[in-house]
Amino acid sequence: MIQAIVFDFDGLIFDTETHEYKALQEIFTEYEAELPLDVWGKCVGTRAGTFDAYAYLEQCIGRTVDRDALAKLRREKYERLIGEEKIRDGVEDYLNAARKLGLKIGLASSSTRPWVVGHLEKLGILHYFECIHTAEDVEQVKPDPALYIKTLQCLGVKPEEAIAFEDSPNGALAAKRAGMYCVIVPNFVTETLPFHTIDIRLQSMAEIALEQLLDKIASSSET
Repeated sequence: MIQAIVFDFDGLIFDTETHEYKALQEIFTEYEAELPLDVWGKCVGTRAGTFDAYAYLEQCIGRTVDRDALAKLRREKYERLIGEEKIRDGVEDYLNAARKLGLKIGLASSSTRPWVVGHLEKLGILHYFECIHTAEDVEQVKPDPALYIKTLQCLGVKPEEAIAFEDSPNGALAAKRAGMYCVIVPNFVTETLPFHTIDIRLQSMAEIALEQLLDKIASSSET
């Protein structure tokens, strides 16, 4: 029986990932270059800085760039794009349903605590989460399972009693390595990336009620 659900943050609850990619893509376009989704997608869901976008741009155009100036421009573009973004469809419905069903609710993110908690506060949903673990809490972030393992320990549930909600291949791999069920809800950046072992794929959490999703998980575990 499922006792807990654990959410990723970036790209799943709040789609920061799409706007980060689009901000970079605007910069690449200004240099008559391209940042393919399959290249950028490899760093989604893991530690920030694993992919050097400016080095890739320099490789594309064959010369060096002013990284400080581009970093400033990137932030300005990102803030403009993210300004109108809202919580992803169905997320708050799932949080409310989980609370009514008596499920424990956790969050495991490869991002930093100030980033995650700050956004959760702005979205008005911080109070739903009993346990939050972020990059500062582990030596290795996703796809390593440590974040999920710590969150499960905090919630006091076994891996087979919990569902992870993810949007990226790195996150899904971390969840499955931790022994959890994994439901993926990709975004614009991750929808075309290759996912391996998962349990259910949704276009959004508005697609199916949490109660129905739990029934599908229960049915799949019996077969």
